[in-house]
Amino acid sequence: MALSQSDLTRLALDITSGLASRDRFSSLLNTLRKNLHCDAAALLSYNGTYFTPLAINGLHDDVLGRRFMLDEHPRLEAIARAGDIVRFPADSELDDPYDGLIPNQQDELKVHACIGLPLFAEERLIGAVTIDGFDPMQFDQFTDFELRSISAIAAVSLNNALMMEKLEQRAVRDQAHRSDADHHSRHSEIDLIGQSSLMNALKQEISVVAKSDLNVLISGDTGTGKELVARSIHGQSSRSNKPLVYLNCAALPESVAESELFGHVKGAFTGAIGHRRGKFEMADNGTLFLDEIGELPLALQAKLLRVLQYGDIQKIGDDHSQHVDVRIIAATNKDLKTEVMEGRFRADLYHRLSVFPILVPPLREREGDITVLSGFFVERYRQKLGLKHLKLSPSSLLLLNGYHWPGNVRELDHALHRAAILANAHTEDEICTIKPQYFELAGEMEGLTGQAQTTSNSPSMLPIKDLSLKMAVDEFQSDYIRRVLANNKGNWAATARGLKLDPGNLHRLAKRLGLK
Repeated sequence: MALSQSDLTRLALDITSGLASRDRFSSLLNTLRKNLHCDAAALLSYNGTYFTPLAINGLHDDVLGRRFMLDEHPRLEAIARAGDIVRFPADSELDDPYDGLIPNQQDELKVHACIGLPLFAEERLIGAVTIDGFDPMQFDQFTDFELRSISAIAAVSLNNALMMEKLEQRAVRDQAHRSDADHHSRHSEIDLIGQSSLMNALKQEISVVAKSDLNVLISGDTGTGKELVARSIHGQSSRSNKPLVYLNCAALPESVAESELFGHVKGAFTGAIGHRRGKFEMADNGTLFLDEIGELPLALQAKLLRVLQYGDIQKIGDDHSQHVDVRIIAATNKDLKTEVMEGRFRADLYHRLSVFPILVPPLREREGDITVLSGFFVERYRQKLGLKHLKLSPSSLLLLNGYHWPGNVRELDHALHRAAILANAHTEDEICTIKPQYFELAGEMEGLTGQAQTTSNSPSMLPIKDLSLKMAVDEFQSDYIRRVLANNKGNWAATARGLKLDPGNLHRLAKRLGLK
């Protein structure tokens, strides 16, 4: 049914009424989906070369973590370049970025209605809305005028929502750097993936401290992303156009550590065949990131303290000192307070470094972020492997969410990289699916696999965490079909009779669930 003028007015009011809420992007998309009667929709922000999902509806949850590069996704590129609404024909040869990512889509991956609505603010592309339907003629009743009107309303709403988001962030920032703050904030947060309350709090802390010149001590378990936090702080700071110099103190032999930090002059010691700049000189007017600061030898700790106090460095073999302006960001996975109490770290240096301490939370405490991060890494490895489509099976996502991740984000990244390579090697279908058997984590993962199988007799006992209802249903169906198939010794016809299903329907369901 077409939209009347009153329908469009009501739509505009419904969309704008949600702008003050915390979930303004989801509210905007929910209103659009309800009025357009689509089976799946996504609200995307435009970042120059890629689209980032802000809200999704009717798509797998891990889509929120993906970054859709335009040169990898021709439909999205067409939407970005068109300057007007884009109706894709049901038989379009352009790959759909959501193939395999829409529940209940079954086998006919490309036979559905698909429309892209580019969103503009002052003739500048700021985002897009994509709507999908299983019926190829699902959106035929909407005229181009109606869709343009909806696009214009959504664009104003999105632009206002983005402005409100920036104003909320700016309220806690140093107003002196107002013009550059938004650019560096959006650029530097690209790799800080996560929507949990702990991650939102971390991003807020970064935003607060970035605009100061305070020294920062970042602590957290191995693999939590401390270096990314350091990059984000530097990227949002007034020093962002100056160098960010990295030094791993744990990989620094004591014999050359002083030269690495402060430099040396020619002839200062055997082997000093020329002048050398130290990390402090290289980072002048910028930022020096000292990773694994807890491993720095005590003798060097005293010299580092002097630089922090007076800003002067002295190269080895040089009688003159040099003044530098360097901000220090240090990181450690040790408890430096304990190191101080046990005499392995100087108390005065600890207090100088920890003017603004930041704790990066472990992955196991970041509720919901495993799903989003998994989507981000899966899309990354889809690109690297040159695949058209790569997705996680519901069983795989269940296992990933149930694992405790002692190696945190780094371990998740490596696990998904390996699983993607194995899935690619064992899949001949157009859509490559990462299945549980492609993961080789610690023994706990094997235990979870067994738990998912042994508890499948009782759906209430499934170890479901951070899964949508649809994904939980898919997981139960997969496990139940496997058990009945095993009881029938792999005979699909007997399995269909046991499940009281038509054999053709069972084969289609099994293929969708990744069982065939």
